[in-house]
Amino acid sequence: MSDPTNPLSRRGVLKFGALALITTPVLLRTAQAAELPQLSEDDPTAKALGYKHDTTLVDAAKFPNHKADQNCANCKLIQGEAGVVWRPCLLFPGKAVHKDGWCAGWIKMA
Repeated sequence: MSDPTNPLSRRGVLKFGALALITTPVLLRTAQAAELPQLSEDDPTAKALGYKHDTTLVDAAKFPNHKADQNCANCKLIQGEAGVVWRPCLLFPGKAVHKDGWCAGWIKMA
C-alpha cells in the first residue's frame, strides 16, 4: 500500500497534475493580457472597423448606428477583467483596446 503523505505518491501526482491543468491557462491569460500592445487607431483592421479609443470621437456620418452609450467596456467581444483600462478584444487578436473605445464590431453585452 502507498503512503498518502508522500508527495510523490500516485494520488499526490494526480492531484498536482489536475491543479496544474486548471490553473495554468488562467495564469497565462492574465500574464498575456497585461503584456498586450495597445491597438493603434492607424492599424488597418482598426481603420476598417472605425475603431476609436474614445467613443465620443466616432464619425457619426460613417457609422450612423453608433450610439453614445456604446463602448468597448460594454461590448460582448471584450475580454479580461472589468475595470481594466486596456483589455483584449476578440476582433483584434494580440492587441488591447481601450475600455472607452468603440468599433463597428460592437455587440451589446448580455
